[in-house]
Amino acid sequence: MPTTPSTTLYWFRNDLRLQDQPALLQAAAHATAHGQALLLVYLHDAEQDATTAWGFRRMGPHRRRFVADTLQDLHTSLQTLGQTLVLLHGTAGTALADCARHVQATTVFCEDIAAPEEQAQVQALRDAGLTVHTVWQSSLLEPADLPFDVTDLPQVFTTFRQRIESAGLRPRSPLPAPTQLPAPPHVELYTLPGWAGNPEKLLQAPEGQNAHESSNFPYTLPHCRGGEASALAHLQSYLTPPWPDRYKQTRNALQGAHTSSHWSPWLATGAVSARTIWVALHTYEQQHGANDGTYWLWFELLWRDYFRFLHLQHGRQLYAASGLSQLPRPSHWPKDFQRWCDGETGEPIVDAGMRELVATGFTSNRMRQIVASYLVHDLACDWRAGAAWFESQLVDFDVCSNQGNWLYISGRGTDPRQGRRFNPTKQAQDHDPQGRYQKVWL
Repeated sequence: MPTTPSTTLYWFRNDLRLQDQPALLQAAAHATAHGQALLLVYLHDAEQDATTAWGFRRMGPHRRRFVADTLQDLHTSLQTLGQTLVLLHGTAGTALADCARHVQATTVFCEDIAAPEEQAQVQALRDAGLTVHTVWQSSLLEPADLPFDVTDLPQVFTTFRQRIESAGLRPRSPLPAPTQLPAPPHVELYTLPGWAGNPEKLLQAPEGQNAHESSNFPYTLPHCRGGEASALAHLQSYLTPPWPDRYKQTRNALQGAHTSSHWSPWLATGAVSARTIWVALHTYEQQHGANDGTYWLWFELLWRDYFRFLHLQHGRQLYAASGLSQLPRPSHWPKDFQRWCDGETGEPIVDAGMRELVATGFTSNRMRQIVASYLVHDLACDWRAGAAWFESQLVDFDVCSNQGNWLYISGRGTDPRQGRRFNPTKQAQDHDPQGRYQKVWL
């Protein structure tokens, strides 16, 4: 006879937080209603340790360190609720499914991620006989609240934004963090299939790694460390006059701790939700007044949503060589691509940006546009190689935003201008006229 389920399993993905966690709350309610224990797991997929088709490791050291710190912070928070975070290494269809069977769980709750690989992971669990409840919780706006069906998403961002704003649409209120959770199952953790121990061991995160002294986001220092605690502290620190008010004027700067919001690393790991950020931003506007700077922060959060909704609309097509366009398969020149990765193209502003990226795992949005444009339009290399390099290097890698931005630059996405080509000489004159940024990295 089949074993009666005694555990509900919650799978943390890119939602490593307790505040505004609908999926976790649903899992806890399910466990309570069925008198079950609640097992909380995080899976590091073995594919992240593989070498890409372009010849480099898929997940680099910067993101490994940041995610490891994020997991440690989450584990600490869960301990105050009498829970623990179980770290697994393997694949969803093996390690996670085997773990579920080991604790007599037949039901899994997790965040819904619309990217192809993440969808395949969920399908692998279902193929293994598990019931999986996915909950959409990464965007500012809910797909169901849009003034159109997501299948009819406008193919130009400006049209999307205008329809959102003309409808007066605002995000739902974020949910508070749970004050209690069902207890974990009585099982020795080391007996669980795929058990990996601590975050450093799980992610092979380099020990003793320190932030680069010139980094725009020194992720090993306390104020930039991974985790919900640092995310919420930084949110309040940035939302202090005059920084939000100046955002529109400073957002294209290549350097500076307060020239940008720097929310992206914590958003990427889900240590803070977009809705939590919006509430804090809206409160700031009520206290200090709305202006172009605060509006532009909302504008950027809408761009992030747009790239997520594009994944709901187009899915795997966003990962094809042609993207959403009718353009031919892109060319690729491996030696030129390697020079770009190494910051050895001979174009100073591009080389500075690429060296900053490798040294720190971070670079400004403006610099990302400059170097991406140079790879695609000047070196005539495959945009997918550039997207893969960003995935490997960026501490704030986000699958939807990364794919969307590279498609946009290459003219294979939804840009009505069919691509964005940046003149590196003009960009250097506009954004580094004294050459200070280039001096730091060259």
